[in-house]
Amino acid sequence: MDELHPRPRMVREHWIDLCGPWRFGYDDADQGLAERWQDGESGFDRDILVPYPPESERSGVHDPSPHTIVWYRRTFTLSELGEDFTGRRLLLHFGAVDYHARVWVNGALVAEHVGGHTPITADITDALDPDADEQVVVVRAQDEAEDPTQTRGKQDWLPEPHAIWYHRTTGIWQPVWLEPVPANHLSEIQWTPDLTQARVRLEARVAGSPATPLHLRVRLWSGAQLLAEESHRVLDQVSVRDIAIPAARHGQHLHALMWSPESPNLIDAELTLLDAEGAVVDEVHSYFGYRSVDTADGRFLLNGRPYFLRMVLEQGYWPQSHLAAPDGDALRHEVELIKELGFNGARIHQKVEDPRFLYWCDRLGLLVWGEMADAYQFSTATVERMTREWIEVLRRDRSHPCVVAWVPLNESWGVPQIAEREDQRHFATALYHLTKSIDPTRPVIANDGWEHTVSDIWGVHDYAPSGASLRERYSDPEAIKRALGEGRPGGLRVLLDDRLNEGQPVMLTEFGGLSYVPAKGDNWFGYSTVDSPEALLERLEDLVGALLASDRLAGFCYTQLTDTEQETNGLLTAAREPKVDPALIRALLNRPARAIPTEEVSAHRAEAERAARGDSG
Repeated sequence: MDELHPRPRMVREHWIDLCGPWRFGYDDADQGLAERWQDGESGFDRDILVPYPPESERSGVHDPSPHTIVWYRRTFTLSELGEDFTGRRLLLHFGAVDYHARVWVNGALVAEHVGGHTPITADITDALDPDADEQVVVVRAQDEAEDPTQTRGKQDWLPEPHAIWYHRTTGIWQPVWLEPVPANHLSEIQWTPDLTQARVRLEARVAGSPATPLHLRVRLWSGAQLLAEESHRVLDQVSVRDIAIPAARHGQHLHALMWSPESPNLIDAELTLLDAEGAVVDEVHSYFGYRSVDTADGRFLLNGRPYFLRMVLEQGYWPQSHLAAPDGDALRHEVELIKELGFNGARIHQKVEDPRFLYWCDRLGLLVWGEMADAYQFSTATVERMTREWIEVLRRDRSHPCVVAWVPLNESWGVPQIAEREDQRHFATALYHLTKSIDPTRPVIANDGWEHTVSDIWGVHDYAPSGASLRERYSDPEAIKRALGEGRPGGLRVLLDDRLNEGQPVMLTEFGGLSYVPAKGDNWFGYSTVDSPEALLERLEDLVGALLASDRLAGFCYTQLTDTEQETNGLLTAAREPKVDPALIRALLNRPARAIPTEEVSAHRAEAERAARGDSG
């Protein structure tokens, strides 16, 4: 069992890990195995290591060929639950199952879910057999490799990976666990900090209909300092409270509370549900970051100040385990590697990342753009599937302080005729407004790369091979106006309407893609190639230098962090080994950006402080 809770933003002390060996079987003929739940050998003909997809080596199955329907089976015992289960309900959680999942316990259907990137929770109490210690869980996952309306991201639909697409991830690929809870328990917690009013809004959802009045007590801590404590009567299923943080009113002490990549301060929260006599009904530990994000005057703002985004494209893919991380430590290591290279953010690409990854971004200080895994074809089914799952993504992740922007669509995937078809433009715009209706606190980029209808940031994908080309297109506002209005740097119009003068920041959200392969092979190479570490660093410095010299760009996102399948354009190999000394990359990435004058002032101040100490660099 990984030390870190599979849902770090909402933790109860007692939970039971169900990862590990399960029985497994393919059902290509769709003959069904649900009725065979009592017998673990009928159709379940091999073992699989959960939560690794069967296509992956780490699963123990390692069969990358398409199998539309897969089945899982395992048992647990009531005695594993211990005394804490007495008089309680039992929840069964799946972090993610790709794509259409059905779950049975002791032959009773307890859950059905469509969507490969969002969690499933089922109350399985009524399906338990109290007369038997052993209980049986069966899962059916259906994953149509060739269905273009299915939200799949970069999972290949062909038998073998090609171009920029990767091996598929079918079935269970995030942690599975059990959680005993009281009948009345906290089922959802959302935090919205308000720096202008020195407070945070809490939205707490309570499951069940209480027989007696309940109160919710909330305590907020910064380290050992108690920041706030309040208690209120729970009058509705969703309790909404604005909690004052008096310490945040002191402007000179505010920096000690605020969250940023440079100072990832987190405020810990203890939420306790109490009955009328004051007895504890439920207790959950949570946290939030006291920070704000916004855009204004062509700049991205963090905590009210211009902040230059130095981001990297993160596929979140491992050769041995595909979309699933090899283990919990690998997720922390990924964040540490990104920061070591000198980036302050990551654009998660065509994947909804594991909550444990977001936790380490929160804890260690890394900005994240949250992106949906898109479909490939526009249809009513695409709209329905995408909308439902995207809402689940927003609810799951909107209280993570690291998440500072939302990207529902990428490069017109799922809306391939958006420039010509009004219905597809309406869908992209609707996703923007839908996202804003659930989370109005973050910028939304409706269709990153090109063919924007409406966005808070104009994200542009431009794989120009030289810094001179980038300078020509992005050096100043007039050059940018030409590039975005008529230049078509990615071959398509960047803006579908002439909205360049509305003040949105402009970012290169994909560029570079330089391919260097230390061990030569016949892999697909990147957008341009180099033949040595020195050449890679020289080209990177040329490209990044051009962007830092612009007086208008609000940031960039380099393609990409790691080599992934055929794509050999990572700064790291697929095994997470650096191709160039990270210190050299960090030094060139963190030169002052001309668009943010305070960065140059800070650099001069830091240089003066080093000189006063006698440091050489």
